Amino acid sequence: MTASLPRQAAPPDEPSGPAEDRRHKIRRRALTLLIIVLLIGVPAGYLMISADQSRQSGKDKEDKYSATGLREGWPSKVQRRLYQVPIPHPSNQVAYYETNNWKTSRLYAQFQTTNAGLDAFLKDMGVTRADLKKGHITIGERDRKVTGWKFAGPGARGGDSFGLAHKQKNPKPTQDVIVNTQNAMYPMVYVVSRAVP
Repeated sequence: MTASLPRQAAPPDEPSGPAEDRRHKIRRRALTLLIIVLLIGVPAGYLMISADQSRQSGKDKEDKYSATGLREGWPSKVQRRLYQVPIPHPSNQVAYYETNNWKTSRLYAQFQTTNAGLDAFLKDMGVTRADLKKGHITIGERDRKVTGWKFAGPGARGGDSFGLAHKQKNPKPTQDVIVNTQNAMYPMVYVVSRAVP
C-alpha cells in the first residue's frame, strides 16, 4: 500500500495593504498616460511637422515652375542630346519642359551660368557670341505663353536681351536662344529647341 502525502491546507489569505485610494489610482494612470504621450506623441508630432515642411518646400518650388509650364531640374541626357541643348556646368536655376505632337517636338530650357559657361554652350551649339543680336527676340509669343517667359525689346527698360535663331536642316533641331545679360557675371539663357519627328 502506498502512502499518500497529507493534504496541505490552503494558505490563509495574506493580509492586503490598505486599499489604494481612488485619487491616487487616477493620478497614477494619468501619469502613465502622460509618459506614453511624451514618449510616442512628441516624436511622432515632430516627424509629421518635419515631413509637412519638407513637402511644402517641394510644393512651393513645383508651383513656381508649374505655373509657367516648366519643371525644375535638368532635362535628361537623352533630351539634351536629341534637342542639342548642351547645358553647361556650372549652371543653376535650371528648368525645362518638353512637348510632343505628330508635327513637332519642343524642348524649352532655361539656366543661369557663368560667362565661360555661356561661351561653352554657344560653341557646343556651333555658334558664337557674335551671332547674338541685341534686342532680337527670337522666341515667339506662343512659346513665351507656354513658359511664362517675358523679354524686353530694344530700347525698353531692362532691355538686356540678346537673341539668335540657329536653323539647321532636318533631322537636326532648330534652336531659338535668348540670353539676358542683366547680371553681367551670370547670364540667364532661354532656349526653345524644335525637332521634327
